[in-house]
Amino acid sequence: MSKRRRILKASTITMAHGAGGKAMRDLIEDVFVGTFDNEDLNKLEDQARFDLSALQALGGQLAFTTDSYVVDPVEFPGGDIGTLAINGTVNDLAVSGAIPKYLSCGMILEEGLEVDLLRRIVRSMRKAADEAGVLIVTGDTKVVPRGKGDKIFINTTGIGVIPEGIKISAANCKPGDKIIVNGFVGDHGAAILNARGDLALEVELKTDCQPLHELVQAMLVVCPELHAMRDASRGGVATVLNEFAEASEVAIRLEEASIPVRNEVRGVCEILGLDALYFANEGKLVAVVPGDQAETVLQVMLSHPAGQHSAIIGEVIEGYAGRVLVKTGFGGERIMDMLVGEQLPRIC
Repeated sequence: MSKRRRILKASTITMAHGAGGKAMRDLIEDVFVGTFDNEDLNKLEDQARFDLSALQALGGQLAFTTDSYVVDPVEFPGGDIGTLAINGTVNDLAVSGAIPKYLSCGMILEEGLEVDLLRRIVRSMRKAADEAGVLIVTGDTKVVPRGKGDKIFINTTGIGVIPEGIKISAANCKPGDKIIVNGFVGDHGAAILNARGDLALEVELKTDCQPLHELVQAMLVVCPELHAMRDASRGGVATVLNEFAEASEVAIRLEEASIPVRNEVRGVCEILGLDALYFANEGKLVAVVPGDQAETVLQVMLSHPAGQHSAIIGEVIEGYAGRVLVKTGFGGERIMDMLVGEQLPRIC
């Protein structure tokens, strides 16, 4: 007979929910264990335990990553902080070529947080985890006094396995390689900015938050020697490409006209004098692919739901080591530096 779980009856989070007693146990068993609900988590041990042989059967390298999420507002068109926490960590694993398997979930809750809001966020996390094929197997909860946080902060740590023969690295870029993105850039940053209500724009802007591991695996089937790849979250595509150029000591030239940007996002950028290439994304990757395989990879990406608007946007070139250049629509070139400062705070 299965053990009867505790029920959380409170409508808001109190300091008692982080104190280690009955109130905290009610919160954990009802909201977290009751929603995530898997064999490893349900044991309520201080750690999750895995069969190493099952992981080794998938590949010889373990991928391990962690990220924290402090987005404002915590709910926005197309997702919420829970969706971000799952997909963001899944994607950090995916762009190494790893198959994501397990996640942890650390919650920092502010006293006074509505339990109904917390339940919605946790349900979003379960839904995103199911879609990505990962399990949330361990976690932690802390509560801070009212005014010492902002509703909810989440940390997720992920474990995945990299199949044999995959060696993706920012230091692998070579002259002649092509740069590919898997769709419209800047959607997430624009959606969060609009959700804050400061612009009062009458346009529908939704986050692009989505898991990318299946897209990446499809790319690797046709191009196992894919050179470099990262998800373009904070700092956007511009920052990722500058990191590639520096790590590989090469230059990168982009074709501005080839970069997919929604008209609505262009409009936001024009109003604020910003550049979509620096906007955050939560479902976009930047891949550096051997030039002679770029078209093959692109066709695979275009046939996948997460890459329907993929495009080749530039190439790796010799000279100007560490520089990223953008060929403008007027025929000239400009230097695209790494983001300096914080263009949009608390974006993910």
